Amino acid sequence: MKKLTQRILSIAFIASILLGFQSCSEDAMPGEGEELTQAELQTILSTDEIAGVADTALAELFTGSTAAKTSTAKEGDCYTAEYSETGFVATFNNCVLNGTDNVNGTVTVTYEVGEEASSFTATYQDFYVGTVKINGTRSYEITASGDQTSISFTVVSDMSVEMEDGSIVSENGTKTFGITFGDSLETTIFTVSGNWTVESDGNTYAVETLEDLQGNASCEYLTTGAMTVSKNGLAVTVDFGNGECDNMATLIYPNGATQEITL
Repeated sequence: MKKLTQRILSIAFIASILLGFQSCSEDAMPGEGEELTQAELQTILSTDEIAGVADTALAELFTGSTAAKTSTAKEGDCYTAEYSETGFVATFNNCVLNGTDNVNGTVTVTYEVGEEASSFTATYQDFYVGTVKINGTRSYEITASGDQTSISFTVVSDMSVEMEDGSIVSENGTKTFGITFGDSLETTIFTVSGNWTVESDGNTYAVETLEDLQGNASCEYLTTGAMTVSKNGLAVTVDFGNGECDNMATLIYPNGATQEITL
C-alpha cells in the first residue's frame, strides 16, 4: 500500500495542476465584474499547485517511514524527521526536493495504515514553498482496489496560503482523485471530483464538479468533465470537452454566453 502512495501523490496532483487556464475572449460576454477572469481561475487552483510541492515532500517521508524507523533520521542536509509508530515530525532546511522550489518549515503527520486503505493528517506550520507560506491541515485517505488496478485519493483541506506580496488565499473542502491503471498510457485514466471553497482578495469562490474531470496519462490536458465556479453568487460552468485530447475548454455563463479558453 505504501509503495502506491508516492505514485498517487505525484500523478493526482499533476491532475490538479493541469487545471491552469489562459483565456480567449468571445463576443456577448457578461460585463466587467460579472465574469470569471483568468487570474481568478489561477487563484482558485493555485493552492493545489503550491500544496502539491508540500505533498511531494510528504510522500517521500510517508513512503520511507517504517515501524522500525522510530528515531530521528537525517536525510542529507534537506530535512530531519523524528518517527514514531503513529507518525512523524519533519523539519525542512530550506532545501530543494525532487527538483521543486525550496521547502522550509515543519510538518507534523499522524497516520494509520490498513490492508486496503491508508489515512493520515498533515499539519503544516509556517511551511514555505519558495516564498509562499502554508499553514493548516490536509487529511488524506488512500484506497486501492483488491487487485490494485485502481486507486482513489481523497484530500480534505483547511489551509491558508500566504503569497510573497502578503496576500492570503484560504481553501476549505474535499477533492477526490482516482486512477485506473490500464495496459497503456492511453488506457490509464485519472479523475478529479469534489467541492471546495476558496477565499481571496475579498471574494469567495465555491467550486463543485458536476461531472468527474477526466484525462488519461498520454494527454497533458483534461479531456472531459465539468465543474461550476460560483463567485459571490455568479455561477460559471467550465466544460472540459467530449474526450478529445486538446487544449480547449468552454466557460458557460448564466445568460448563455460562452467563452472558449485554452488550457
